[in-house]
Amino acid sequence: MNLEVLDKSDAPQASRDLLEKAEKNYGFIPNILGVMANSPALLEAYMSLSQIFEKTDFSAAEKQTVLLAVSTENECDYCKSAHTAIGKMQGVDDAVLKAIASGDKLPDDKLDVLFNFTRTMVEKRGHPSADDLQTFFDAGYSEAQVQDVIVGIGMKTMSNYNNHIADTPVDEQFKG
Repeated sequence: MNLEVLDKSDAPQASRDLLEKAEKNYGFIPNILGVMANSPALLEAYMSLSQIFEKTDFSAAEKQTVLLAVSTENECDYCKSAHTAIGKMQGVDDAVLKAIASGDKLPDDKLDVLFNFTRTMVEKRGHPSADDLQTFFDAGYSEAQVQDVIVGIGMKTMSNYNNHIADTPVDEQFKG
């Protein structure tokens, strides 16, 4: 099923300011936000949670690793493409992005632990084992960062599920 990708001219009034803000931030309105604009509540929730996730102590590479881990586990092609492109823009090591895409061990041990912990959290629906948590902590992550992973999971789950329903087309800016 395809949901309509809206723009500022045909979106509900409550979504228009948010789309304008997105356009200023990105230089265009990503299709994911155009689809979410059908529901001003979803669009606002996603954009708000995205801003909150940006405030975590994770580095750019760690943030993209969390978001790609969720999108990989939830099989969201749109988000995998978008966050791979965003990761490249933010200077995330190509070898890390390639390993995530291919399902290989990440070349950075700490990022590999983060990637696998995030996937475990999604797969086990928030019930990691004591060993899963200990591995995360042993890699140098904190208790707060366990909870920050949950913020990233919440954010990406909203978009992943919406993209599954909408069959959101990948923007040209995120292809390749």
